[in-house]
Amino acid sequence: MNRLTHEQLSYVLQFNHVEKILAYLPAVKDSYIAGMWSIKPATYRGIKRHFAAQARKAAEELLREPGFAELLKRLPFRRGQTVVALGDSITDDCQSWIEILGYLLALSRPKDNINVVNQGISGNTTTEMISRFLNIVPLKPNWIICMAGTNDARLHGKCPTKTLVSARETEKNFAMLRNFATTQTRARWVWMTPPTVIERNIASHWFLGPMQLAWQNKDVAAVAGAVRRRGGEVVDIHKIFGNPPNPDWLLADGLHPSLEGQKAIVKALVEHMAQV
Repeated sequence: MNRLTHEQLSYVLQFNHVEKILAYLPAVKDSYIAGMWSIKPATYRGIKRHFAAQARKAAEELLREPGFAELLKRLPFRRGQTVVALGDSITDDCQSWIEILGYLLALSRPKDNINVVNQGISGNTTTEMISRFLNIVPLKPNWIICMAGTNDARLHGKCPTKTLVSARETEKNFAMLRNFATTQTRARWVWMTPPTVIERNIASHWFLGPMQLAWQNKDVAAVAGAVRRRGGEVVDIHKIFGNPPNPDWLLADGLHPSLEGQKAIVKALVEHMAQV
């Protein structure tokens, strides 16, 4: 890949966090990550600050909506509890729904000291989430909010013959994730269905296109159906996004929610959880 523009670099760093992948190391310094991309640490930190500011701004905008602050007070998260978000790049995103939720709780309920942990890792399938779930157990989560399966529906190559993970295997993986949480944590579990995509935008995107990655809404819908069949608490993001989805709710890549899309996700989550 040729040298990236600042905009392209920001896109890549928005969804890739080496510090999570190398979590077994004592510490991964900004200078190390910046060196990987041949940029100055100050540039790297500036990009991160920009996305953090965007997530906080989104939280502030939601708090100004009539009645939204009251919904936050009614969330079942108690003082000192830990809320873990399990997912892929839609969660790993520097300005994702869980990042916005963290700011919402810090701004509206500062004395409750609710610990919000982003355990999304870009590119993860449900199989990979099983393989790393043991890293979540020591966090002693009180709540696990899981949005998984988008990458199970991922297609590779010019003429793909199957999704990365079959629909049947995705169902089994959902059951295994839930079993892992039930047997090794005391966490209450909340499912979120994956959002729909704009297929043509993915194919023409400067990053996803050359990698021969593709998604079809029929495959994403199959994952969403598997989530709904799990029962329990389910926030149906797939239904909220619709098919075709609102283009303003997705980035130019057609795959990842825009800041407005992430706001829609966290708003749906809060509205649902306030009734739990």
